[in-house]
Parts: sequence; C-alpha cells; structure tokens
Amino acid sequence: MNDASSIGARLDRLPSSWPVWRLILLISLGGCFEFYDLMMTAYISPGLVAAGVFHTGKAGLFGQADQATFAAATFLGLFIGTIAFAQVADRFGRRAIFTTSLIWYTAATLGMAASNTAIGIDIWRLLAGIGIGVELVTIDAYVTEFTPPSLRGRAFAINQAIQFAAVPAVALACWLLVPRALLGIAGWRWVMLIGAGAAVLVWIIRAGLPESPRWLAGRGRLDEADTIVTRLEARVVAASGRPLPAPAPTPPADAHRGTFGEIFAPPYRGRTAMLVVFNIFQAIGFYGFGNWAPSLIAAQGHGVTKSLGYAFIIAIAYPVGPLLCAAFADRIERKVQIVLSALATACLGLLFARQSAPVALIALGVAITLSNTLLSYSYHAYQTELFPTRVRATAVGFVYSWSRLSTVCSSLLIALLLARAGSGAVFALIAGAMGVVIVSVGVFGPRTNGAGLEDISP
Repeated sequence: MNDASSIGARLDRLPSSWPVWRLILLISLGGCFEFYDLMMTAYISPGLVAAGVFHTGKAGLFGQADQATFAAATFLGLFIGTIAFAQVADRFGRRAIFTTSLIWYTAATLGMAASNTAIGIDIWRLLAGIGIGVELVTIDAYVTEFTPPSLRGRAFAINQAIQFAAVPAVALACWLLVPRALLGIAGWRWVMLIGAGAAVLVWIIRAGLPESPRWLAGRGRLDEADTIVTRLEARVVAASGRPLPAPAPTPPADAHRGTFGEIFAPPYRGRTAMLVVFNIFQAIGFYGFGNWAPSLIAAQGHGVTKSLGYAFIIAIAYPVGPLLCAAFADRIERKVQIVLSALATACLGLLFARQSAPVALIALGVAITLSNTLLSYSYHAYQTELFPTRVRATAVGFVYSWSRLSTVCSSLLIALLLARAGSGAVFALIAGAMGVVIVSVGVFGPRTNGAGLEDISP
C-alpha cells in the first residue's frame, strides 16, 4: 500500500509510541528558538530603552515609541514570511524549508545583535521575522502530517509546550543580562546572541529528520514516501511490541497539485474567510498581552526592573499551559477549546486592568497566559486540519499572515492607548477582539476532533 491516499491511512493507524513522539519533539525544537525571538519583543524593549537605544513616546521613530515600531517590524516580517513565502513549503517540501528558514533567522539575529540604532535593529528584525514566519507555518504542517488523528491535539500541546519553554528562557535572560554588560558587551546583545547560537545547535541536531511522507506522496514520489513510512512502522512495532492494525480503507487520492486559488473555491472558501477573521482578532488578544506584559505591569505603577521580574514569573506559565492542556486535548472538540480560551482571556484581562498589587498582577497574568496558551495550541492544530496536504502550508500561511498584519497595526494602537488611556483601554480592546474570535469560530468553524486529515479536507 503505497499510493497517495494509503500513505495517510498508514500514518493514521500508528499508536502513541516513542518513534512518533520523537519526530514531534525534534520538529518542535525548531519552533523553540523562533518563539525565543518572537517573545523577545516584550522583554528586551525596556532594556533597550534604558540603554538609550530605544526611546519612548514621540521621541521614537515616526513619532511612536520604539517598542511599538520594534513590534511592528517583527510582525511585518512575519506577515511577509507567511503570506509571500509559506507556499514554498508546499513546493519544495517541509524539511528543506524547515532548515533553510532556521539559517535565515540565525543570520538576521546576528545582524540585529550587532546594530547600534533603533532603525538598524528594526531592519534586521524585519528580516528575521520573514524567516520565522516561514518556519512556524512549516512546523505546523510538518507536525500535522506525521501525527495520527488520535494524537493530534496532544501533539500540538506538546509542540507548543516545547516552543513556549523559550518564553521564560528569554524572560530570565533579559532579567539577568539586560541591566548589565558582560565582557564589555551590552546585556541586550547577549540575549540576541544566545538565541542565534542555540538555533545553530538545534539545526545540527535535527539534520536527520525525514521529509513528510504525505507531501512526498502528493508530489508523486511514492517510493520515497513508502520507504519513510515503512521505516517508521518498523520502529513503532519494535517499540510497542505489537503488530499494527490494518490501515482503514481509503478512496483513491486526487493526484492534482494544489494552487493558491484553490483556497478561495468550495469547499475551502468558507474556511479561509473564517480563519482570516479569526486570526486578525486572536492576535490582538494573544500578542496584546504577550508582547506588552512588562509595559502593562509598569503602567500599573511598577519600575522597569520589577516589571521584568514579575513578567518572568508570569512567563513560566507559558510551557506549563500546553502540558496541562495535553490531558484533555483530544477529548474536547477543538473549536470549543478555542471559544472557551477566548472567553477566559477577555474576562481575566478586564480584571487585570483593575489591579496594582504585585500578587494580584502576577496571579492574573499567569491565568491570562494559561488561557492564551490554550488558545494558541488549539488553533495551531485546528487551522492545519482544515486544508489538504497539497495546499496546507499555502493556506495556513495566508490565513495566519493576517494575524501578523493585525499585530503590526495593534502594536501601534496599543502604544497609543497605553500612553493616553492606560491599561484599562488596552484590555477593553483585547476583550472586544476575543468576542469576535468566539463568534467566528463558534458559529462558522467545522468540527475536527478524531477525524483523519483526508476526511476533514477531501
């Protein structure tokens, strides 16, 4: 059985076992350092302000706080990477783009660490964002295509836990390094160099990852796909000590190659529109808190050093959240998890805006982070399930890119709201955005739990 449809059926009948989880873990390591760089926006900006590289208020670039333009450059790069280049993973394969984008990110981050001006940092940040944008979309497609339906929710929960482990790491690095210089090098530069150096190490570790068999089969490279799946099946049997069940019967696969226009035609047009709206507004909630946590805490009356310390404590919840979610990831319908997490973020954010005591800020910050990680892992799994392998990276890149463009605009809006109306106005914006998320997915999103990819996306 090595035609395109049966390759998917053979992967779908694999049980939970170390060979399957090993692939998921190795793929997830790549996203770890993309998240390190992505979440660095929140934690390094106060240090760059203290070092005199960034400026606040109208003294920054374009009359905006430099943290706002730094975040905008990050997400503009992510937008370009996801909308313009994500489709190369459908053309050249998951593995090739996976490794190429990691090298791109490393080079751009080194350039950022060597810069001395806000505009120089923003330019390199833009370029790094392009590499990160391609990488994250490729990782989501990669994980989805290797994972059986019974494990897909847990796989994305573990994937996100590994990636989010970078958040407390970068928060701790900024807290310890940003206020001081080591060997004559400013602490904020060390924070950037750590991410670039670790990414090189991960690239070496993951050099032996196989290509996605589903992608190979869709490109007509059936012998290569069969070889990879056969090898994986043998490892699973050896690890579990049990023979594999017979693959489920499958209809013949449609052998045509996907095009960009396919995501705007039935049956995918409605899914594309729903996910565009969803991504525009979920980004306001997720990054509105994640990228601005230290500044939001500082706006409640705490200094830079204390706000970074409190933000580090809150950041510890990032990898913990998905691990907790793994317990029910495949038991509760994915769209229901998205709706509940959006509701929790809206309510908890409005409570956070009314606090000033450190304990209350930290407790509510942790709770918001946990609800945001539930949102993140569940929608990353959800949007990759809704499109076929032939256009998966293209479609996810397109819909996901709107979250990046949204964050560019919302970063500037949040900076304005925070300066003129305080954190209460910021969290009112976040609550409204989460309301749109609830309606878009809750009303228009299809159900996906437990279904094979070829069944969800015929």
